[in-house]
Amino acid sequence: MFGKLSKILFGGFFGLTTLTLGSLYAFQNKLVYPSWAQGARNHVDTPDIRGLPYERVRLTTRDNVTLDAFDLQQENSTSTVVILCPNAGNIGYFIPVIDLFYRQFGMSVFIYSYRGYGFSGGSPSEAGLKLDADSAMSYLATSDFHKTRKLVLYGRSIGGANAIYIASKFSQMIDAVILENTFLSIRKVIPYIFPYLARVAFMCHEVWNSEHEILGASPDTPFLFLRGLKDEIVPPPHMAHLYEICPSRDKHMFEFPGGHHNDTIVQEGYWDIVREFLHDHQFI
Repeated sequence: MFGKLSKILFGGFFGLTTLTLGSLYAFQNKLVYPSWAQGARNHVDTPDIRGLPYERVRLTTRDNVTLDAFDLQQENSTSTVVILCPNAGNIGYFIPVIDLFYRQFGMSVFIYSYRGYGFSGGSPSEAGLKLDADSAMSYLATSDFHKTRKLVLYGRSIGGANAIYIASKFSQMIDAVILENTFLSIRKVIPYIFPYLARVAFMCHEVWNSEHEILGASPDTPFLFLRGLKDEIVPPPHMAHLYEICPSRDKHMFEFPGGHHNDTIVQEGYWDIVREFLHDHQFI
């Protein structure tokens, strides 16, 4: 009797575990890309709320997904910054950052919504977001305005993973990269956030292997690394390792002792460091 009961209980536990892991595998995109959070798919602010001139651009990817983008062209600029957002909210959340680059730094700005975010079509995935990046770079490469300017990538969190992908694949187009609180890979983040899932991290099909892709960046491209030492989502050593293996001959790391994952951007001195980097490399 005890043997039968043990088999039934074990079988039930195994079935429940399998079902749970299967659900995590099937629905992990909703966890990795929370584009649905806080109603960010329902409303997107536009740069005119701060009086910024812009063109709303629609990009069509190679797999026929339509992306929403803002193009802010500054006639006197020598550089365009491509803002690559983290994985929550939408491009409207970044209007204060757009304002800063455009007005205070005098740069042109290009920002687009990944598929499944804001008013862009489709559903997010690593493969899809990389197609989105390809489409954005094609637009910039063929724009009569932007192709005459230097290109700087500014990416936070998963935006940093996008920036690393772009800097590797389109190394001849990229003049500088700024990374904040990004990771070696999503699989290596999982044990930090969810220790009980460490043994099944291999099941994560959204990999974003930045640890490998950064090796394809040009040694001539300047890199700026910004990391918060209290980051509760991305282990701070990830940024340190990306810095170490980055092939750039002109790379700089700055640490913010009080910086968490989402507030490093407002830490004292953050924007002074960005400004100095851009000024020293003659982007502003």
